[in-house]
Amino acid sequence: MNIARSHVLISIDAGTIMAGARGVQAELVEEIKKKGLSGEVAVLETGNLGVTGMGVVLVVYPEGFYYGNVTKEDIPEFVEEQLLKGRLVKRLLLTQAPKRFIIRREKMGLTKEQPRIVLKNCGFINPESIEEYIAAGGYEAASKALTAMTPEEVIGEVKRSALAGRGGAAFPTAAKWEFARKAPGEEKFIICNADEGEPGTFKDRLILEGDPHKLLEGMLIAGYAVGASKGFIYIRGEYALSIERTEKAIADARSYGLLGNTIFDKPFGFDIEVMKGAGAYVCGEETALIESLEGHRGHPRNKPPYPVVSGLWGKPTVVNNVETLANIAEIVRNGANWFKQYGTPKCAGTKVYTILGHVATPGLIETEMGTTLRDIIYDYGGGIGDGKQFKGALVGGAAGAFLGPDMLDVQMDFVNLKEYAAALGSGAILVMNQDTSMVDMLKSVLHFFKHESCGHCAPCRLGTARLVEIVDRIADSEAKADDVDRLLAIASVMKDTSFCPLGQSLYLPVSSCLKYFREEIAGS
Repeated sequence: MNIARSHVLISIDAGTIMAGARGVQAELVEEIKKKGLSGEVAVLETGNLGVTGMGVVLVVYPEGFYYGNVTKEDIPEFVEEQLLKGRLVKRLLLTQAPKRFIIRREKMGLTKEQPRIVLKNCGFINPESIEEYIAAGGYEAASKALTAMTPEEVIGEVKRSALAGRGGAAFPTAAKWEFARKAPGEEKFIICNADEGEPGTFKDRLILEGDPHKLLEGMLIAGYAVGASKGFIYIRGEYALSIERTEKAIADARSYGLLGNTIFDKPFGFDIEVMKGAGAYVCGEETALIESLEGHRGHPRNKPPYPVVSGLWGKPTVVNNVETLANIAEIVRNGANWFKQYGTPKCAGTKVYTILGHVATPGLIETEMGTTLRDIIYDYGGGIGDGKQFKGALVGGAAGAFLGPDMLDVQMDFVNLKEYAAALGSGAILVMNQDTSMVDMLKSVLHFFKHESCGHCAPCRLGTARLVEIVDRIADSEAKADDVDRLLAIASVMKDTSFCPLGQSLYLPVSSCLKYFREEIAGS
């Protein structure tokens, strides 16, 4: 049996496929064959390698060299120089953000760079291979939970970990599970919210594309803990590759007896089904998502009753985000104390971010809760591109908060940001340089919300329309004297009176933008 001396991992995700990754992969395999290296060099598919916006991305192991913007025309030189002669192709080498490519999972304290829990396997295994997931320790946690722990013990371990929901609300995960377990009724459901409609946010897509079994294992454990026999993954319809890989993972898990009527020889059955969303932003709200799953228009429901008591088809239902569920297997396998080594005393674990905008190396990272905005932008994002100055960042997507330069050293976690009237939200960080028009940014956010308002309640339906009218006047230099104050006043009323979080959440981007950039907005 030949053991390859080099492995070339090629990132196959939605972005790289559009950049021509399949063609590059085929050319690479053919060129390796031509050079007589087929027995020495293995070409492997993997998920996102943490780099976005840089075309086709490759990494060569064991050296760990990252290459970006690779085309079919580059392959002969790449094979000749890197794989045959062992020399770097410097023009394609990614060297700008060293921390992005240093991933240590076990070391703690000052030696750690990018601790990975959720993204542990992303960029290291073939996401379409259940065998590789199992070889990396996959489904060990599910086996431990189902064969050596009671449902109450599983919930207790998650409770001790202090895992908060990663979808934006930061609600304690174990509390939600406990409510659903204690709710009366034989039939219960687990729903994974993979709708991800927040602009600039694609972390959940990359998790699904890079390691779908991590989600399935988390859902299986959640189903056991809650007493549910069925789970649904609600994925936005545009995420074609996520859907394809998740459905394959479900089929493979069934074939291995990891989903179905009897699992690990226990009298417990659990199965999962993918449901495709139709692209409505409001369906990111859990009750609107449930309405859509039932075949209705995605309108939010009255709360209470909450889904944990009366959710899908009136049954107790747990709705968790992709990132939340992707933490579960590692917590169960390694224990709550292990998980709490990461993060801060008040906010445990890690957070997955997508870094976008005016940074040198946009992409996907996972770092500890409490990491500062400055470290995320400059250490992981490579700093502001073209030598320009940092002006601000929109954290958490369109429903998030604008942060100014004085917030660069704030710790990024649920507790600290709350003190500054900000939030992590979806984990998207849109970085803006000195040339960015904050009027245009606010206008873009308000137009998005007007377009996505479902119209169910008057405060949101009418409020978003009025906000757009005002910001358009400001952008056209036709503002009235009180327009800036009216923006804040309308957003404030929407926060207090809108039916669901869509209308309520507009106050955060409006108020934060005016807090840091009021002079620029008012002077337009």
